[in-house]
Amino acid sequence: MAAVFSLLIAITISLLITRIATEALVLTGLSRQSAKFQARSAFTGTGFATKESEKVVNHPVRRRIVMWLMFLGNAGIITVISSLVFAFLSTARAGNWLILLLSLLLGIGLLWIISINPYFNRYFNRLLRKILQRWTNLDVRDYASLLHLRGEYKVAEIQVNSFDWMADKRLEELQLRSEGVLVLGIERNDDTYIGAPNGATDIRSGDILIVYARQSALTEIDSRRADLSGDRAHQEAIAAHQEILKEQEERDL
Repeated sequence: MAAVFSLLIAITISLLITRIATEALVLTGLSRQSAKFQARSAFTGTGFATKESEKVVNHPVRRRIVMWLMFLGNAGIITVISSLVFAFLSTARAGNWLILLLSLLLGIGLLWIISINPYFNRYFNRLLRKILQRWTNLDVRDYASLLHLRGEYKVAEIQVNSFDWMADKRLEELQLRSEGVLVLGIERNDDTYIGAPNGATDIRSGDILIVYARQSALTEIDSRRADLSGDRAHQEAIAAHQEILKEQEERDL
């Protein structure tokens, strides 16, 4: 049974590593969906040779994160496999392999339920983001040097899903500028790119928006859903941006 606990601990650590790496990649400006896929791909060593991975390997900070993921993933997978083999070999002789299998499935099921829980994910991701921002310097260095970004403002990617607040709307309907969010470009699923889109441009599911705004605004918009709460969040964001503009005007006087 000790081998089962060791295996579950190894799986938990692996999940934690990929979660930390996902948040680190998000902080570099990568969309959460892309960051999650790339982190898991690099850690497991499968599916990483995709066109999307070019955005990772061509970026110095992201490349360093992925290198660590590959190193830790290789060691982690070996540990999991060896623990699993040792566990079944040691218990097969005693005839307790069924109890071991049920315990293993129960433990993995519990970890899976925790990992997909939206409330756990929300607070855990927020905690990881604070830790990374406090103890690391993960920023989009190429964007920062090119655009001279300061303070909380940054350029990032937001991937639009079918259930997102922005999906299937025109830019003029979204009124993102009223929130202090500028859409610099749109990358479509068919590899077409729309630079400096106008108000008549449609936002489709699967689009990746390259946007410029405050980090807090980007995080909120990325989690905004197509319901009444999304519309309410939009109005609150407009009011918050107006307060920021008012404070800036007062400082300029």
